[in-house]
Amino acid sequence: MIGLRCDHPGPAGPPHRQRAAERLGIAGRQTRGAPLSDFSQRDLRDALGRFATGVTVVTTMTPHGPLGMTVNSFASVSLEPPLVLWSPARRSSRFADFEAATHFAVHVLSAAQRELAMRFARRGDDFSGLDWSPGIGGVPLFPDCSARLECCHTARFDGGDHLIVVGEVLRLTEQELPPLIYHRGRYRGLAGA
Repeated sequence: MIGLRCDHPGPAGPPHRQRAAERLGIAGRQTRGAPLSDFSQRDLRDALGRFATGVTVVTTMTPHGPLGMTVNSFASVSLEPPLVLWSPARRSSRFADFEAATHFAVHVLSAAQRELAMRFARRGDDFSGLDWSPGIGGVPLFPDCSARLECCHTARFDGGDHLIVVGEVLRLTEQELPPLIYHRGRYRGLAGA
C-alpha cells in the first residue's frame, strides 16, 4: 500500500498543485465553498449525499450464520484481474465478521428490492423469510438482483473510519432490471428506467 499525507500548507497550496494549476491555466483562482477542513462531518455527509449511487447488499457466511450489510461504498477497481471494492464502517457491529471473511457476495439491487436494502441497513443477521441459496464459500445469494458478484478477499486497506476491502470476482450473474438508487438519504428508482 502506498501512503500519502495531505498537509495543509496554507493558502498558496503545495508546489505541485501550484505547477499543475499554472499548466491548466487556473492559477490564482479562488475556489467557492468552505476553506480546508472548515466543515463538520454532517456537512461532508450532506455534500457526499448529493452523489447518487447504486445500492448493494454485501453478504458473507460466518460461524454464527449468514450476515448482510447494505452498502453504497462499492466500486469497480480492475477488469484484469476482475476486482471490486467496498468499505464497511469500523464502528459497525458487523465489522469484525466481514473483516475476517474470506468470501463475500455483492448484490446490486433492483428497484424492486428497496425492502431488502432497508432490512440490511438496520440488521445484518435477519435472513428470516428471505429466499437465498449458498454460493462460493457458502455466502448467501439473493435472487432477482440487477447483478450479483461472488468474490474472495484479496486485500484490505486502512480507510480511516472505514476499511477498504478489495475482492476478486469469481462468478457473476446479471439481468435487465431497473436499478435502485440512493440519493440525499433516500432510496429512489431511476426515472426512465
